[in-house]
Amino acid sequence: MGEIISGKVLSKEIREQVRIEVEELKEKYQTVPHLVVILIGEDPASQSYVKSKKRACIKAGMRSTVILKEDTISEEEVLSLIDDLNKDDDVHGILVQLPVPKHIDENKIIDAIDYRKDVDGFHPLNIAYMHMGRPAIMPATPTGIITMLKSIDVELKGKDALVIGRSNIVGKPAAMLLLKEHCTVTIAHSRTRNLKEKCLRADIIVAAVGRAKTVTKDMVKEGAIIIDVGVNRVDGKLVGDVDFEEVKDIASFITPVPGGVGPMTITSLLQNTIATFKACLNIA
Repeated sequence: MGEIISGKVLSKEIREQVRIEVEELKEKYQTVPHLVVILIGEDPASQSYVKSKKRACIKAGMRSTVILKEDTISEEEVLSLIDDLNKDDDVHGILVQLPVPKHIDENKIIDAIDYRKDVDGFHPLNIAYMHMGRPAIMPATPTGIITMLKSIDVELKGKDALVIGRSNIVGKPAAMLLLKEHCTVTIAHSRTRNLKEKCLRADIIVAAVGRAKTVTKDMVKEGAIIIDVGVNRVDGKLVGDVDFEEVKDIASFITPVPGGVGPMTITSLLQNTIATFKACLNIA
């Protein structure tokens, strides 16, 4: 059986490092990173995720403010709120929980956030800087993926990596960060032909397509590293995009669902909040 890469264990270690750094920042600058999350509407999944973020921030010694708004709020009101937060020197990180109601243009919301306070790493400038290899706030889930891969002490350089999924939140940035680690990267998606063939060539598979059992035993070569980003509910249970029970016996390393990439996403968000804090205060 392959070795499990536990996001729970790894995130616990990193969050303790974050807590220590926040204490040091407080001592030096007499203030701590302050993250403001805007939550529009009452989507249960979004509410749960925002609660987890707030709890993680508080445990790390950061300030966390959640602004709740009815789903009837106008786009203009949201943009005005973001503008106020951009101008507020006491706010170091801004996050609008996605998805937003359909009458609000998601792109306008992302573009409106000051890129230096963009803890999600979704602002076009942060995305552009990432692609150019310049300093940027990186999207949290792809950053968590790279952190997990580096934690197993395997040489990434020259590895064939397959990313299944092409979303702006996970697939595309994950591919870019793997490229930065000198992997040879292929991006597959729902319309890819011969997916099995491509999987069998891969040393690393990042499954982020949002469909249970997309990656099965016959699609994985012996010793491959499997990062499962999927979160699907099947028969009342949370499962990933990989058939874990089958694939775990072939892979050299594999992430579970739940308890894999999920905890690392929030951990990366905490690290991003420290980065935006430093950007706001012009700390190198």
